[in-house]
Amino acid sequence: MKNWESILITPSSSIFQALEIIDTGAKQIGIVVDDTRKLLGTITDGDIRRGLLKGKELHDPVKSVMNAFPIVASVYDTKESIFQLMRFKNLRAIPVIDEEGCVIQIETMDDLLQPIKHENIVVLMAGGLGSRLRPLTDECPKPLLKVGERPVLETIMKNFIENGFYRFIISVNYKAEMIKDYFKDGSQWGVQITYIEESKRLGTAGALSLLPKRPDKPFFVINGDLLTKVNFEQLLDFHNSYRSIGTMCVREFTQQVPYGVVRLDRQKLIEIEEKPVQKFFVNAGMYLLDPSSLDFIPKNEFYDMPTLFDKLIKQNLQTTAFPIREYWLDIGRLADFERANHEFAEVFG
Repeated sequence: MKNWESILITPSSSIFQALEIIDTGAKQIGIVVDDTRKLLGTITDGDIRRGLLKGKELHDPVKSVMNAFPIVASVYDTKESIFQLMRFKNLRAIPVIDEEGCVIQIETMDDLLQPIKHENIVVLMAGGLGSRLRPLTDECPKPLLKVGERPVLETIMKNFIENGFYRFIISVNYKAEMIKDYFKDGSQWGVQITYIEESKRLGTAGALSLLPKRPDKPFFVINGDLLTKVNFEQLLDFHNSYRSIGTMCVREFTQQVPYGVVRLDRQKLIEIEEKPVQKFFVNAGMYLLDPSSLDFIPKNEFYDMPTLFDKLIKQNLQTTAFPIREYWLDIGRLADFERANHEFAEVFG
């Protein structure tokens, strides 16, 4: 829903103010939040009418009549699952919240029923050598290796298309002509494809310095060897809600220490933990960048994405992490390629 912030209301606002928001918002709902946008409840015309029947006045606070236990959707829910939930519960609108319970979007039935086209550019990084996948990549660039019935890069692109994105830029280097011959201008898929060509390896961020035109909206950058079911619309909503200059997708990685780990205070033994499992978040190779991030990338020099984010962080600019819970696989090694082919039909079939 566009301009969804206009239907946010505080719990101390009056019922009369809530009525104005409900009427002007045209969605017949108000979303009650605190000053951090944490969801406190929802309010509808029906809630207000029931309150008035119980003796409430229009100057009473919204919190006195709001629904404090509304049905919500998670940032990790797909559009399809949200649509099914709304249809089952007969809802016209539903707040979408993050892990902290803060509202980051409002989904409406009207919006879900309409096909949406996003103007945001998607940059697909397809210039790598694929050295770890040799001999498969001796004659074929890694993005064109087939997983299931189509090349990896085509599957990535199709996932974006299903989410309403149609403007693609493919960065090529190794065996560039093979990639350009396969994807051409994108008309086969009803999308637009242009190319940037690296005369030398520039890294995931350095290649962005070759963009022919500065994007006017946040744009995606994704490695061309990833298989994922991430909902890119939700990633865009997440990025916009935090007004971030750069969002990095991250994946939880666990590692078990094969020994008993001891904690010491000098010579004194404090604790023994047997074979603990350590958890980390690792870079998942997918990013969403504000156009202003390009100001921090040197021209035509090798520059990778972690270095860019490190610079943005040191500049105290707003950067965010989007945790991936959906299917994700980096096809970096032969074992990963075999696994991808084994799982493809079940995940993408």
